[in-house]
Order: sequence, then structure tokens, then C-alpha cells
Amino acid sequence: MSLDELYREVILDHYRNPRHRGRLEHATAHAEGQNPLCGDEVRIDLVVDGGRVVEIGVTGQGCSISQASASMMAEAVAGKSVAEIEGLSSRFRAMMDLEEGDAGIDESRPGESLGDLEALQGVRRFPVRIKCAALPWTTLKEALEGDAG
Repeated sequence: MSLDELYREVILDHYRNPRHRGRLEHATAHAEGQNPLCGDEVRIDLVVDGGRVVEIGVTGQGCSISQASASMMAEAVAGKSVAEIEGLSSRFRAMMDLEEGDAGIDESRPGESLGDLEALQGVRRFPVRIKCAALPWTTLKEALEGDAG
């Protein structure tokens, strides 16, 4: 199995079996994001306590890339501090060529630094789809900026 095939399988798994799916009625922060060009929608609910995301819920609809990215993001940030999430977000954005910097990916050890999120790096070949992968991260940032806790 090639690396591209493995990455496709990871994306399909997260799309078909999304992690942290659902709304949190007791959320301390939330945000909703959408891409009007393609119709992707994501809602992020967070419980932030002591500067740490202790619980995350994700709902939405759209293409496999946006929904898989939301699932991978939720897995990656659950239990992490806001500072850790900012660093992870920066590495993700660099991997997707959305900002300058070192993506922190060790090509000799695939999947180590960003975990399942690295499966999305192939999206860079399709610039119009980069926004699909980035939508959950943009929405997460909005939720964290609006956090009251």
C-alpha cells in the first residue's frame, strides 16, 4: 500500500467514523464556520477549563475533506492546552502552505509529528480544496478567541 493510499484510507475512516461528533450543551465556547463556495459547514463546541480544552464536540456537513479534517482536528486538540493547540494549528497551516514556517514534519517518520492530520497534506495538490481542510481549524480559532472560560 502506497503512502497516498494509506492517507486516503485515513481520510475515509475519519469521514465515515467521525470522532468527537455531536454538540455539547454545556460548552463554554463555540463557533460556526462555513465555506459559501462549496457549502461545507462546521460547528465546534468546546469546554475549556484552566486554559485546556477538556471536551470538544463537532457537527457539520460537507465534503469528505472538511468533515475528516474536523474529526482529525478534534482528536488532535482534545485535552491540550490553548498554547499547545496554537502550536499545532500553526504546524497544520504550514503543512497546508497557508503560512510560512516549518511544518515540523519528519519525512523519514510519517505520521509522527501531526498524526492523522498528515493524511491531509495531499490536499495541497488541489488548491481549491485547501479551504475545505482549513475550515475546522479556522472555526476552532474563532471558538477559542471567543472563549469565556
